[in-house]
Amino acid sequence: MSQVFQGYERQYCEISANLSRISTSAAVLDGEQKKQKVSEIAGGLEEAEALLRKMDLEARSMPPGLKASLLAKIREYRNDLNNLKSEMKRLKSGNANLAARDELLDSGRADAMQRLNKSTDAVKESRRTMLETEELGVSILHDLHQQRQSLLHANTTLHGVDDTIGRSKKVLTSMSRRMNRNKWIIGSIVAVLTNFQMMAMAALRVASGQ
Repeated sequence: MSQVFQGYERQYCEISANLSRISTSAAVLDGEQKKQKVSEIAGGLEEAEALLRKMDLEARSMPPGLKASLLAKIREYRNDLNNLKSEMKRLKSGNANLAARDELLDSGRADAMQRLNKSTDAVKESRRTMLETEELGVSILHDLHQQRQSLLHANTTLHGVDDTIGRSKKVLTSMSRRMNRNKWIIGSIVAVLTNFQMMAMAALRVASGQ
């Protein structure tokens, strides 16, 4: 076997074992630490892939008998490398799920905060409306009180007017009675004077006839 191939093979086995240890430790991690491990695994896979290509080139330069056995080894190493790649994909998928969960949690928190803000705004609006309604109610009660005072004052004024009218009626009635009495007196005086005048004229006629 070629010493060059053996050197590549030894390096690949060391990288593969190291990647297996990193994959095992990364499976129990999360967040940024897990991302770092996945990035480290990706770099190791690229290095392992390059070693397999070098091993393949070296194997194809060997005699047919040795070449076949070396290519069979390379196929086994490729299967091993594909398993490591699948493990890295699972780790990435776990990161994606964590990221999606974090994003969902962030979205849920954002929605909850938005709903809380809307509820707070609704409470503030309701409080403002309540204060405006209370102020309007106080203003209406004040206006009603003023109107009640005005009505009471008007009622008092009307009672005063009624009293004045009543007194005026009494005065007019008294004046009317006096006028009627004066008319009767004047009429009686006129009648007496008329009778006296008639009697005087009769007496003059009698005196003249004699």
